[in-house]
Parts: sequence; structure tokens; C-alpha cells
Amino acid sequence: MQKRFTIIGGGIAGLTAAIALRQRGIDPFIFEAAPELRPVGAGIGLGANAIRALAALGIEKGIVAKGQFLDGLSFRTDKDSLLTHADTTRVSRAYGQDNFVIHRADLHEQLLSHLDPSMIFTGKALESLEIASAANPGYPASLPGTTGSTPTEAANPVQHASQPGITGIPPGPGQSSNLLQSPIRLHFHDGSEHETDYLIAADGIHSAVRRAVLPEVVPRYAGYTCWRCVVPEGTTIAREVEEILGRAGRFGIIPLPNGRVYWFACINAPAQDARMKAMTTAELSEIFAGYPERVQKLLKASEGLPLIWGDIADLPTTHRFHHGNIVLIGDAAHATTPNMGQGACQAIEDAVILAAELSRHTDPQDAFRAYENRRLARTRMIIRRSRTLGNMAQLQNPVLIGLRNAVFRCTPAAVFRRQLKILYSVDLS
Repeated sequence: MQKRFTIIGGGIAGLTAAIALRQRGIDPFIFEAAPELRPVGAGIGLGANAIRALAALGIEKGIVAKGQFLDGLSFRTDKDSLLTHADTTRVSRAYGQDNFVIHRADLHEQLLSHLDPSMIFTGKALESLEIASAANPGYPASLPGTTGSTPTEAANPVQHASQPGITGIPPGPGQSSNLLQSPIRLHFHDGSEHETDYLIAADGIHSAVRRAVLPEVVPRYAGYTCWRCVVPEGTTIAREVEEILGRAGRFGIIPLPNGRVYWFACINAPAQDARMKAMTTAELSEIFAGYPERVQKLLKASEGLPLIWGDIADLPTTHRFHHGNIVLIGDAAHATTPNMGQGACQAIEDAVILAAELSRHTDPQDAFRAYENRRLARTRMIIRRSRTLGNMAQLQNPVLIGLRNAVFRCTPAAVFRRQLKILYSVDLS
């Protein structure tokens, strides 16, 4: 009997993994908690490593057509003095097309175009996992009212705890056990159930699957909060990513296709601060007063537009991704701060490499283990470096800011190129 695969999460990681698996002869079901697949976010950047991974799946052309490649990356002070500039066209010649930007909704739409909509189920927020064992006998191949493994309403819905969990005793961090080698029954908040042999958790930094398997692994607040917005017709700006650093905070400006401009603003603040959540663009203008005029123009142009707010967080680097017949990918496995622009890139790499290992191994658990072995060191490195870069960018002490700016100005371009070589030299086979 063909083994059943299920993906929890319909974001970039989950959709890309589904595409990669389908190309390897595996047709997974996808369950998304949101009532519809409408991505939350604004602009998103993809590095050369992600473009290569999309090309490995043969889906990069449609995505590239919806976005654009930029020519450079600049860091400036709040007084508009240049700290450093990188010509990313040179990077593209060395490592493949780099510094690509696209609206998240356009990327999502392109990924969905490669999948069968009948395999995607929305409004399915995971409540708990149940795994067959000696103490909790196995289930029939089909639940009452189902055909095969298609999700359905349970005949007798069971009341579960409000937080997801696993019946029985789950293994310790990074361990596998026979408990996690039996079929998994998923219970959703709407009362429906679904049974699967293998579960791919792609449900983000606040992953319900990860909370069930690794309850001790929780997101770490980075110390700063962020607002994002897309201006439909922004001011004329250079074809480059720009970050402006000052004591008040950090302001990023990224041009998108069709004259749109994506901006973000980060300031240091307590976690989940109600005042930050209620912040308006007018109040942000006051915070960033004295920054270059283009910052004020963008904030003014954003009045009345959707303003996306959220604290910046990542995951610790102490846990593993493979737990019996459950595997974590994307932000569910290794959420990182956005300072290196690698969150989505690493999720796309995960999808390609996981699919490659599944085609290489007859036992999916061996594939999960091989995937983990290939991904742990790389993703941990990126999490640590990205957090360090964020801490540097958010400095408020004038003396430390002066030292940071001096380092930016004096660092040779060769150092930047060495860092990119490490970042972009990834085996996707």
C-alpha cells in the first residue's frame, strides 16, 4: 500500500514541499489553518540559492516574471551617509541570479498554480496529534465516512485539550521512538480528523506540530518589533535594497515591480507591546524624523494603507528536525530573523532537499534523517549570524553605533564575497 504523506501548513515551505514531492511521485494532502490561502505579508526577497532551488524544480520562470532583480544593496546612516554598498549584479554573475524581490501574494499564487487544489484543505487548525501504539491501538485505514485518507468530520468528535499534544509519551528532544513510527491521526479544531503515515510540519514559527513534539522549543524574541507596508506608487528610488540605520531604529526600502515600494521599519521595544501594536504611520513619522526625506515621503504615502505589525523572533538552535515519522521544515524547524533575507530561501532549500532524499531512500524515515543531517548545521549558522546582524543594526548607544559604522565602512568587499560564497554554495542534489 502506498504510504500517505501529509503537510501541515500552506505557506511557502508547505507549498514548495508539495510541488517537490509531487515531482517525485508523492501526492501529499495539505492542511492550512487559515480559512483561505491568502498570504499575510508584503514584499519578500530571494537570494541566488533560492532561485537555484526553484530552478531545480523547474518553476522559477513564472516566479521571476512576477518580480524583479535589483542591482545592489546599500546601508546608510540616518543622515544619509553611505556605510557600504554591494553590487549584486557581480554576485549574480558568480552565483546565479541574486537579489530578487517579489510581493508575497504573487509568489504564493505562482506556487499554488503548480498544485492540485483538491489536495489543499483550508480552515484546518491542528488541535492535537494521536499516534497508534500498544496502549493506543491502531485505527482502520479509513475513518467513518471517509474514502481512503481524505479528511472528514469525525463520527464521534472527541474533546481534546486546547493546546496540541501527543497521546502517550513523546520522545525527548531529537530522539525517535517506536511511538512515532505508527500512523498519525490529526485532530482539527473543526472536529474533523485525518490519518497519515508521515507528517511534514510546515506550519511556521508558532508550529502546532512542533509544540506537540517539542513543547520546550519556543520562539525567542529578538528585542525589536517591525512594521511593513507596500505603497502602490512609491517615490522614485534606486533599483536596490536600502537599509537606513540610526538611533531611532532601522528603515528599509525595497522597490517592487509596477512602481510599488515595500518598506519596513524596526525599533527596539518590549515584546508584544500594546503601544507598538497600535502605532500609526503618523507616529512612525515622528519616530523617524530626521531620517532622509524619502523615508518621510513613504510614510506619508502609506496613510490609510494596511500596516502589518509583528515582533521579530527566531527559534533556538538546540533541537532536531526529525522525530520518527514526523519531520519539521521551514520556519517550523528553523525560523530565523529576517536580517539575512534567508527565511523563505531556507524553506525552499528544505523542500528541494527533502524531496531529493525521499527519492533516494526507500524508507521515508531514513530520508527524514538524511534531510536533517544536511540541514542542521547550515540553518543553525544562518540563525546565529542573522541574529548577530540584527543586534548590530538595532544599536542605540552612540559609541557602539560609531564603532559599527566604522566596521561597515572599513570591511573589504572580499569579506562580503566570502560570506556570500558560504551562503550560496549549497548542494541541492
